[in-house]
Amino acid sequence: MVNKVQLGKSELQIHPIGLGTNAVGGHNLYPNLNEEAGKDLVRTALHNEMNFLDTAFIYGPERSEELVGQVIKEEGKRKDVIIATKGSHKLIGKELVMDNSPEFLKQAVEGSLKRLQTDYIDLFYIHFPDEDTPKAEAVGALSRLKEQGKIRAIGVSNFSLEQLKDANQDGYVDVFQGEYNLLQREAEQKLLPYTVEKDISFIPYFPLASGLLAGKYTKEMTFDDLRKDMPHFQGNAFIQNLNKVEQIKRIADKHEAEVAHVVLAWYLTREGIDALIPGAKNAGQVLSNLKALEVQLSKAEIEEIDRLFI
Repeated sequence: MVNKVQLGKSELQIHPIGLGTNAVGGHNLYPNLNEEAGKDLVRTALHNEMNFLDTAFIYGPERSEELVGQVIKEEGKRKDVIIATKGSHKLIGKELVMDNSPEFLKQAVEGSLKRLQTDYIDLFYIHFPDEDTPKAEAVGALSRLKEQGKIRAIGVSNFSLEQLKDANQDGYVDVFQGEYNLLQREAEQKLLPYTVEKDISFIPYFPLASGLLAGKYTKEMTFDDLRKDMPHFQGNAFIQNLNKVEQIKRIADKHEAEVAHVVLAWYLTREGIDALIPGAKNAGQVLSNLKALEVQLSKAEIEEIDRLFI
């Protein structure tokens, strides 16, 4: 039995290793996804105490929420699951725009409730900021939905520090989700100190840098999905990153673990990071992510990894 952790100031108690579900119905992100295999990822998580599922309107779009909702209903586990989803994308014709207006966020929550086949969402994030809506006004709308029992906790994602401070004027923000991993550590400068000070849980996305920090890639590999446009996968940067990952492998071997387990374990040593939501493409990867909790890094190892990726 794994000890659950509290998300920020909320009442949500979650397993520290969650499941990011962008490969569950995320047809717009990954080609040739098998939906039954995606549902199997969710089942595997639920059957192994992983109660924290992270989805979003834009994964699919809409399809990830639908599939996650189907599995939770089939399993009869709604009360045992913490569902996080996100909204802000609005389709105008064929163009996607961001909308944080109170009216649209209310629509977004209602749409997610319907797709997830539930009458409440545990954690609802504003997925991306728009250019026009004052962020305190946007979060205020979510606070009213929380009072109505439609959502249980409030999150924002991809906000700048200034936008986060605006959003949190009244102390309503429970969780911040942003890009953070060993290759992208800018959040350590200002965002993480602010979230720690305000008791806001920081949930990193892309914790394994789309697999690059999992120790499975070689310099000969090429990619035809969203990874092909990421700077970490380009030319000399890709080679240098692989060399750094190879050095983590020494530490992993000492713990009889995989590189990914060590990387995930390192994040959980960071103040303010209570939980992780690594994605998975198959059920084996879901189970593998859990092994991060078995890795107890020494102070020297924590510092070595810190220096390696500074």
